[in-house]
Amino acid sequence: MPRFGVLGPLTIESPPGRRTTPRGEHQRALLAVLLLNANSSVPVDALVEALWPDTPPKSYSSNLHTYVSRLRARFDGLEIERDPHGYRLVVEPADLDLLSFREAVAAGKAAARAGDPAARVSAHYRRALAEWRGPVLSGLHIPRLDADVARLESERLAAFEDCVDAELSDGRHGELTGELQAMITEHPLRERLAAQLMLALHRAGRQADSLAVHRDLRATLVEELGVEPGAEVRRVHAAVLRGEDPVPSAKVAPVFPICQLPPDIADLAGRESEIAKLSELLGEVKGVPVAVITGEPGAGKSTLAVAAAHRLRRSFPDGQLFVPLAGASDPRELADVLGDLLRALGVTGPAIPDDVEARAAVYRGRLADRRVLVVLDDAASPEQVRALLPGTPGSAVLITSRQRLSGLAGADRLHLAPLSGAEAMALLARLAGPDRVAAERADAERIAKACGNLPLALRIAGSRLAMRPGLSLGQLAGKLEDEVSRLDELQVSDLQVRGSIALSYQALSPAARRAFRLIGRCRTLDLPAWAVSTLIDDEGADEAIDELVEASLLEATGLDPTGEQRFRVHDLVRVFATELGRALETHAERVSTVAKVSDAALCLADTAARRLPRTVPMPLSDHDVPAQPLAGELVERLLRDPGTWFSVERANLVAAVSSLCAVGWRRKALRILERLSAYLYLHSHYTDMRTAYETLRDAAREAGDRHIVVIAEANLAVLLHVRGDYELAAEGYRECSKELAELGDISAQAWVETNLARCLVGLGRAGESLHAATQARELSTVEESGTYARQAESAALHRLGMIAEALEIDRRSLADARERGDERQLGVALQGLSWSLMLDGRPEESLETIEESVRVLRRTTAKSALAKSLRTQGAILAGAGRRSDAVKAYEHARRLAGALEERPRELSCTRAIAASWIGDGEADRAIPVLRHCLDEFRAMGGKPATALTLHVLRRAYEAVGETKAAEAAGEEAKRLEVPHDANASTLVRLLLSLTEPAPA
Repeated sequence: MPRFGVLGPLTIESPPGRRTTPRGEHQRALLAVLLLNANSSVPVDALVEALWPDTPPKSYSSNLHTYVSRLRARFDGLEIERDPHGYRLVVEPADLDLLSFREAVAAGKAAARAGDPAARVSAHYRRALAEWRGPVLSGLHIPRLDADVARLESERLAAFEDCVDAELSDGRHGELTGELQAMITEHPLRERLAAQLMLALHRAGRQADSLAVHRDLRATLVEELGVEPGAEVRRVHAAVLRGEDPVPSAKVAPVFPICQLPPDIADLAGRESEIAKLSELLGEVKGVPVAVITGEPGAGKSTLAVAAAHRLRRSFPDGQLFVPLAGASDPRELADVLGDLLRALGVTGPAIPDDVEARAAVYRGRLADRRVLVVLDDAASPEQVRALLPGTPGSAVLITSRQRLSGLAGADRLHLAPLSGAEAMALLARLAGPDRVAAERADAERIAKACGNLPLALRIAGSRLAMRPGLSLGQLAGKLEDEVSRLDELQVSDLQVRGSIALSYQALSPAARRAFRLIGRCRTLDLPAWAVSTLIDDEGADEAIDELVEASLLEATGLDPTGEQRFRVHDLVRVFATELGRALETHAERVSTVAKVSDAALCLADTAARRLPRTVPMPLSDHDVPAQPLAGELVERLLRDPGTWFSVERANLVAAVSSLCAVGWRRKALRILERLSAYLYLHSHYTDMRTAYETLRDAAREAGDRHIVVIAEANLAVLLHVRGDYELAAEGYRECSKELAELGDISAQAWVETNLARCLVGLGRAGESLHAATQARELSTVEESGTYARQAESAALHRLGMIAEALEIDRRSLADARERGDERQLGVALQGLSWSLMLDGRPEESLETIEESVRVLRRTTAKSALAKSLRTQGAILAGAGRRSDAVKAYEHARRLAGALEERPRELSCTRAIAASWIGDGEADRAIPVLRHCLDEFRAMGGKPATALTLHVLRRAYEAVGETKAAEAAGEEAKRLEVPHDANASTLVRLLLSLTEPAPA
């Protein structure tokens, strides 16, 4: 086995006496990293950073493997193991100078503790120091290893000082003066070295030289750090002045290493990525790294800081100081804090200055050239922190604060968010018991949601469950879901969420307190800046917002796609703010504020909806729409792309519908939802539509508001229609049309009749469909609604074989669309005309028209209309004999329809694709798919679609020789056929063309 050296230039002795190094910079760097972490796994990421500090090559993984293989091949007996995390170099202590050094140091310390003779203690240390041949890895600079190199240099210095203590006690002062003078030249701020040199010189009869060492040290400390020498140096100096032998005081215990950290918490859940980030930030070797953990009350900042500090203990061998600053309640005086620190660092009695600045200087001097982690918990302000920062590299500072401490220059900040869902459940399980949480998983998730995944709230809830085994998780979840009493429930022993948040609130200025309460009136947790400013409605709004952000009561989460700043408020913080508002403000004040922000939302939604292509012919009413309260310039910026604004505010607007219904503002909720639906329907967000309209319907029904109930039911019928529940949708449309006629809402009735006409086409009732479409056109009060009615009329005429009449309607619709310049309407009109041309026996014109439709719609966001045009294109291409292109169009249409949850269209495309399989000789593959389509079409009540599927299924049965099944399918298809239905007969012909074998 080779012997390796890192305490000096990187060397390998193989065989003994013959030193060599690996070829290539990357191999040397790889070996160096593995040796400095000998017998420990080094993550691949760390190795990659060491080998390629700037940008690793794309092939870094294979390159790394190659370098490892070359090292193994070059040095016989070299053991480099691969494990799930990275690579480990296995080496015995005798085969690596670093391990030999540490083994000898440990032996020296053990001998000293055991009271062995000084010569024996010294021998161990000298053996350790003999392993050093120069600076660690001299001649090889690897930035990734800077922290490790600095730590090893500290270990060498400490070992030398321990060795000197042993040799001084053995009377070898004469031998040490030269060596000590060389070391003090390297480390002029090292007080222990200076004290040892003063002692050695004094014992050698060189009192003047001893005093000169003190004079030089004091001048250096005062000039560079502004501090006086420490207690030990002053004691030695005083003894030399008296002419006494300054033997070390047996009463003074060594201060370093020191550890003041509270116990690490045993049930910490998650936070691994945060601890890794802190370890990275605090491992920097340049200057004094400072990391600030910020976050809302109860986020677990102190818990994380303690956990991270315990993980980092090995990186700071001189100790860890923990300083509670009580910033959120009663900030401690800086003089008292520094006094406690100095006493902990061995400065006592009169040696502690009265002046705060002098105390800070002594504190910095005690930490000079040491590696100490200082944890400052619950800092109130940058001013409270600055005097507590060490003055020399090597140490690091970890701060927790509810404030962001924005004025603390050079600090890195880690915002601590609530736990993830999995972490929240893990914490509950640890506190309440894993079996109990697993048995009531759904209720445990309700508890976590009510707690907003906030660690403090979860800890209280889990503790309550642990104290009361008979309390079911469902019972506690029910209590926590009641906002009025939620904060009352979240307290146990000395832990309470309300009190924690209250400390932050009480530290705010009056203007920020008012802003905080106003924000609590909005139930939305993700707030845009325009909404926050509207709520506060004050010239000093920006300053109040900044103060809330600084206090971690409001989180600035960045800019949204419209360029607007977003803010997040934790749900429990919002509940506290709402609680304050109820106690401190009148009902009229609260209503006025909510009215302002809901008016702004409605006006923005109205303007945005009118700029979107209309996908449902329900006209937007101007009734109940207030004047826009926001500045015109702001409105234009927000709505530069109306679809983007809707996508950003979608969740907020859906939540607003529920909130407005809860306070009885149903008409405003309807107006917002009508405008939001223009976006939701365009992008097929049917679940949101269904949820919002059901909420609105139930609220209106409870209040006896018949008109809003009918409008909501009509929109829910549209969603049934889209899903393929034709019979239920048609029944719903008829009921709504009847009630709207009684209520006198002619415009809404025209919209419902148009939808009914389309639905009846799907049910194979062309005559009834034409009647409904005609009635809708006659009832239409605006041109837009009339256009949709004409499209429904054309579809009905196709089924009745009245192609010439349909063509006339489609040409008129196309002309209107071209005149308006609306690309979505143009694409839809082109699709309608293309199909009428196909039914009229003009396939070339039909193909040109549908291709233009697809091109136009690809430029829009109207995915549903594009899916319909692609399906039509597939049918027309099939008729033109372009089988491959037809199948591609159908496949694209099916993907779109599936994503949009438009099941009837998705099934019809699937049927066409299965038809092509028959032509490919895979009828056995097509049959089960077609049977499934048939079952779904039957369940929907769509007779034309059922008949078409039976025709294709008949051809599949014929292809596999199942004659009886084919005959039965054919007979059923004929029974369902409607005379004169040009649409069905043409589609049958086009679909069956796909079942024909492809030409050779």
